[in-house]
Amino acid sequence: MTDVPLKLVVFDCDGTLIDSQHNIVYCMREAFTCKGQEVPDDASVRSIIGLNLDQAIHSLMTDKDDDALLLSLVDAYKNAFMSRRLQPDHHEPLYDGTLDILIALEKAGTPMAVATGKSMRGLKAIIEQHNLERFFVSLQTPDTNPGKPHPQMLEKAMTAVGADVKNTYMIGDTSYDISMAKNAGCHAVGVNWGYHDEETLWQSGADHLIHHYKDLYSLIHP
Repeated sequence: MTDVPLKLVVFDCDGTLIDSQHNIVYCMREAFTCKGQEVPDDASVRSIIGLNLDQAIHSLMTDKDDDALLLSLVDAYKNAFMSRRLQPDHHEPLYDGTLDILIALEKAGTPMAVATGKSMRGLKAIIEQHNLERFFVSLQTPDTNPGKPHPQMLEKAMTAVGADVKNTYMIGDTSYDISMAKNAGCHAVGVNWGYHDEETLWQSGADHLIHHYKDLYSLIHP
């Protein structure tokens, strides 16, 4: 009998597992307003979701050489997000089919991980909110890694379970996820319900594009 190779599925968080754009846009507006800066438009904010926070804010700044302003905007965003999380209307729902695919992969014995631009604190809050603790064997964030598209988060996830690049699948909604997967040598799977459009995902080098999570299982386990 031929041994079945171990497969690893790594998910991005914002725009892939959860729809968080409303809160991210709101908090970015609050941060820039608080510091008296020109507020970026919603489309610009959505375009940087997936990067680690300092990269994201830096790309939205008018004066990109003002390091002190960058630090103050990062702090202002964190404060706005912590305040937002306490509001009764705070909600970051799972995308349709997310829980179903996690359960299906778990039943198949497929290890799963997360590689995200969120902080570890933010990621754990989301996982706890949706009771997803049991599904993920590795959580990788910029707290202890370079941000996307550097491949280290994927490399650490693979090391944690002993998976190789040929059997590792990165699932994400942005060009940053796709580029990270390509840099690591993994399969790059784009989802079309997130924050970058299909053309951007294909141009970034996506190997596959799915339109619903029900399409993912047969891709991982044909």
